[in-house]
Amino acid sequence: MQEKVRVRFAPSPTGALHIGGGHTALFNWLWARHTGGTFVLRIEDTDLQRSTSEYEQTIMEGMRWLGLDWDEGPDKGGDFGPYRQSERVATYRKYAEQLLEEGKAYREGDAIIYKLPEEEQVVAFDDVVYGHIEIPTSTYKDIVLMKSDGTATYNFAVVVDDYTMDITYVIRGEDHIMNTPKQILLYEALGWRLPTFAHLPMILGKDKKKLSKRQGATSVYEYRDLGYIPDGVFNFLALLGWSPGDEEIVTREKAVEIFELSRVVKRAAVFDMDKLGHINQEHLWRLPKSELVAHVRPHWEALNLPAQEYSSEYLEKALELLNGRGQTTQEIAGYSDYFLSFDAVCQRYDASDLDEEAREILRPFLKALLELPSWSDEELAAFAKSWAEEKNVKMKSLAMPLRFALTGMKVSPGIFEVAVFFGKDEVRRRLEHYGLV
Repeated sequence: MQEKVRVRFAPSPTGALHIGGGHTALFNWLWARHTGGTFVLRIEDTDLQRSTSEYEQTIMEGMRWLGLDWDEGPDKGGDFGPYRQSERVATYRKYAEQLLEEGKAYREGDAIIYKLPEEEQVVAFDDVVYGHIEIPTSTYKDIVLMKSDGTATYNFAVVVDDYTMDITYVIRGEDHIMNTPKQILLYEALGWRLPTFAHLPMILGKDKKKLSKRQGATSVYEYRDLGYIPDGVFNFLALLGWSPGDEEIVTREKAVEIFELSRVVKRAAVFDMDKLGHINQEHLWRLPKSELVAHVRPHWEALNLPAQEYSSEYLEKALELLNGRGQTTQEIAGYSDYFLSFDAVCQRYDASDLDEEAREILRPFLKALLELPSWSDEELAAFAKSWAEEKNVKMKSLAMPLRFALTGMKVSPGIFEVAVFFGKDEVRRRLEHYGLV
């Protein structure tokens, strides 16, 4: 019978959850959910000076926002706790003392140090992603287990934690590959079975250099505040180093169903903001309009738009008219401001582009448009087309000024659809403001 998969995400609470950490957490979560295994959250707070409970909470909130729920952790408990390294010092000391007693470690002051084998060896392991790896022990120095201040080092604590928490797969960034042989030596010195190692590809910026803050190495919350939604960011991160096949846009349920660690590639992944925007847009516009309104509402409010004055039905219909335009909820709020406020239009457009000759062509057309007995976008478009032909003017010279007067924008949904949505009274009010009727 196959052993039950147990994986862990072990962040240091010295900052918010960044994209790299979110990526690692997501791949661990996917593997646990795909295999019916257990996803453990462990807090590696051995850096006592920089670790804070506030950062721990921020990391957890970032994971919750991404939809990465954990089965065991500091807030949930479990059979393998405690789940903070600062609460596990007695366990580390116990195993360090064991290595001392067996002559495999020595004291140097108050520190305990593991002694590397005198004869050179090659430490070999098979990585799920990177294949067979061999590194000679001469690459390393003796390994500090317990520091003189009584705390365990990263390489020792992680081995003790992963073994005593029964972690079966260690899935982490490829920057840890060089730590793995040191950790294997400690597993072997303690007589413990090894987990399966899988190192994830590095994430690079579009310029193929290490990810900078400008290019994406920022907190997942910054993406939330910019108007990306969890499903969009989840989908995008899942594609960094893994492919779901022909279809790029995947739900988390589909990703869980088809995810395989063996299909993670070792080639560095590129963090492409354009691609993130495209993927987020696809997920955004698949949402029920009521949910989309809920996501956009904070951004309308941030723009000081009176969203609360309109019914949910009105706002949903307004977004329906946008017809998929906007890659983030922030963009959607900006693209739809004229549905909520004519002031936003006036701030953008002053009609100074219309000379008297243009106004003389427009005024009779717009007056006749407002006098049509029934209004549908088809009827308005047909009327405008026949008027343009009869007066020998370009359709654009009629529709574009109307678009600017109603929306203040060069690009919008079909302007006759917008006019019908507003109704005659609101259209007349906006046209009167610009002296066009």
